[in-house]
Order: sequence, then C-alpha cells, then structure tokens
Amino acid sequence: MSAYRFLALIVFGYLLYGLMVFVFQRHVLFPRHAIGSSSPARPADARVLWIDMAGGPPVEAWFLPPLKQVAEPFPLVIYAHGNAERIDDFPEELTFFREKGMGLLLVEYPGYGRSGGSPSQQGITEAFVRAHDQVVQWPNVDPRRVVFFGRSLGGGAVCALSHQRRPAAMILMSTFTSVRAFASRFFAPGFIIRDPFDNIAALKAYDGPVLIVHGNRDEVIDYRHALALSSANPRSHLVTLPCGHNDLAPGWYDFEAQLTVFFRQAGLQWF
Repeated sequence: MSAYRFLALIVFGYLLYGLMVFVFQRHVLFPRHAIGSSSPARPADARVLWIDMAGGPPVEAWFLPPLKQVAEPFPLVIYAHGNAERIDDFPEELTFFREKGMGLLLVEYPGYGRSGGSPSQQGITEAFVRAHDQVVQWPNVDPRRVVFFGRSLGGGAVCALSHQRRPAAMILMSTFTSVRAFASRFFAPGFIIRDPFDNIAALKAYDGPVLIVHGNRDEVIDYRHALALSSANPRSHLVTLPCGHNDLAPGWYDFEAQLTVFFRQAGLQWF
C-alpha cells in the first residue's frame, strides 16, 4: 500500500469516526434510557405542571411550596438535575430550601421520565424558560427573588436559562465549563458538538452572585472546570469539598451552611 493510500485511509477512517461521534453524542450526554424506572413517590403537596413546548409534546415540572408560613410573595429556587437523574429524585434532598421559606420548581428535561420529546440544549432551554415564565407570574412567587440551581449537566441548563432570564443568584454544583471541553477525550473537534452548553460565556454575561460547589476528587468533571468557572465571574464564591462527582449532592457535607453564608454575603437576606 502506498503512503498516499494509507494516508487517505486514515483520513477516511477519522471522518467516519467523527460522523459517529456527531450522530451518537446525545446518547452519551443524555443517557436517559439507562435510568432505572423506580423512583420515590411524588410529595403529596407537589403541584404538577405540564409545560407546553413549541412543536413538541409537553414537559413535566413539579412545584413544591415552602414548608413554613412566610409572607407572600416568597422566593423561588429553580433546580436542574444531572444527566442520569430525574426530578423524582430531588424533593427530599432539596427540602432545605422549603424549610427556609422558599418555593422549589423542579423542571424535567424533554424525553426524561414522563416528559415527551428528545433532549437537546435547545429543548431543555425552552422547557426551563417556559416553566420559569409560568411560575413567576403567580401572585405568591416573587419574580425578583429567583435562584437558579444546577448540578452537573443541570449547571448547563440553568446557565442557558440565564442568557434569557436573569436570576437573583446562581448555584452551580459539579458543573463543567462547556461540553466542547470534553471533545478532546473522544479525539473529536469541538465544532461537532451539537449541545455545547457554554457555561463560561454565561457566567461572563451574568453580573450577579454565583456559588460554585465542586469536589476536588471529581472523576467525571475535573476540578479545573470549577476554577475556570469561578474566574469567569467576579462575584463568584468557590466552595471546594473533599469528594468526587457522584458523592457530592445537595444533602452532603456542610452544603446548607455554605449556602447560608453565600446568601448572606450576596446580600440576599431571605431567611
């Protein structure tokens, strides 16, 4: 075989590989079919919302009210979960917010759980924008006191939301700089990534307070992502915890204490 033909074979093989990455990347980014079917029961006080989507089936969301009597309108936390999770998994873990007098909105991703459609950055962003706009119109919710909270892939969801709706604060837990940053792991160019979730750009555009929580032993999203995210926003506060990716969750370590400190330092005296 000539050197020319050998080189041509390598180029053809790489192009074929690139095509496979382009076609199958959403199966890796959104592994919803690998999520088990069992889940905790929906809380009795959860209000189920079905968010209409343009040209597609509706997406499910749950609204959970504060667990104590508070003056209305009350603050709201909008939470976005990781790529192998569902909204069913988080009412109990996020009880802290409700105990402090905040409402909680859990928005599902298209194609996850009972929601129709297929996941993509565009579809997820649309679902969160529409859910946000629906709930902040309620008279008992304060649209000036809305916090966006995302874990892992959910950090990308709330950063994308922040481009279109400004929150009072953002919380990013175990979150990446962008999906394109992982392209080199698969020996692929960044431009073929269909759902980039550019969180660095979002934090540079956002001038509000940001809490970044990350494990220094994170084996999925390296701690360097947290450092880069923190550098992108001058009002960010980085909390480093001694853990990995999947053993860092809202109920672990002293997250609630760190969250209280962050709120006070940011001037958000809500509880």
